[in-house]
Amino acid sequence: MSAPVYELTPDRLAQVAERSARVAQEVSRAFVGPADVARLLLTALYARGHVLLEGVPGVAKTTLAKAFASTLRASFKRIQFTPDLLPSDITGTYVLSPADGTFRLREGPIFAHVVLGDEINRAPAKTQSALLEAMQETQATIDGETRPLPKPFLVIATQNPVEQAGTYPLPEAQIDRFLLRLVIGYPNADQERDILERFGRALPSVASVLEPETVLAIQAMVSEVHAESSVLDYVVRLCGATRAHPHVLLGASPRASLSLLQAAKALALQAGRGHLLPDDVKRLALPVLSHRIVLTQDAQMEGVTGESVVRNLLEKVSVR
Repeated sequence: MSAPVYELTPDRLAQVAERSARVAQEVSRAFVGPADVARLLLTALYARGHVLLEGVPGVAKTTLAKAFASTLRASFKRIQFTPDLLPSDITGTYVLSPADGTFRLREGPIFAHVVLGDEINRAPAKTQSALLEAMQETQATIDGETRPLPKPFLVIATQNPVEQAGTYPLPEAQIDRFLLRLVIGYPNADQERDILERFGRALPSVASVLEPETVLAIQAMVSEVHAESSVLDYVVRLCGATRAHPHVLLGASPRASLSLLQAAKALALQAGRGHLLPDDVKRLALPVLSHRIVLTQDAQMEGVTGESVVRNLLEKVSVR
């Protein structure tokens, strides 16, 4: 059955904007860091995408994910990725019931609305691949049986980009499944002082703001956000420019173009708008495109990054 179409009336747009602002406010009670990070997590949720959080240990990546999940009246599970983690530890497995001698499914932590994959690059590729089907198809296959996952479904994965010993780099196919890659850096002096004052006491509670049914309705509204042909052309030119850049071996794919468009629509919806602006695309180009670009070896040796390439193209590629 197809998803219902939701007309973008002024009242509905205002409600989405108000709920989104409340989510950001609640997340800021538990997480001290970039002001727009909660908005970006909401962008991924509304656009039916997933998020990769990168940062050194101790910058509250896990706290951020838990705080965001707490704003949703939805199920939440956490998976600590380790080198000995098996795919069945994620998806679940059939176990023998001593009572009647039958096998029953013991669902894994993937069967939740929000799944936190902590230090995802600690597990080998075989285990990481257990997430691929779930992230792309919103389903899990266990012993040949395919089972749907709860909706909405959001994976928030964290990884440490500095410490590489004992880690397994994410395959390009899996990296491409993440709608956004957010880099969480060190807090500034004022923020760090706020952390010391705030968390020296009991941890602040985070109120629930959104229900799964409301999120599904907002996800349906994202598709109704209008995009002028000039904005579509801008997305095409921007992604196409990554493929022609001299430092890039593999540029952004058509899937990246679709991801950028959907994410920009979700961001516009949070602002209470039913139409897309070029600024929405510019704001999300970095977190949507930078992790999808494969650089040449020479560029990597010169210290070029995906972020620097995207910033360069944002300056060069005109909106019209």
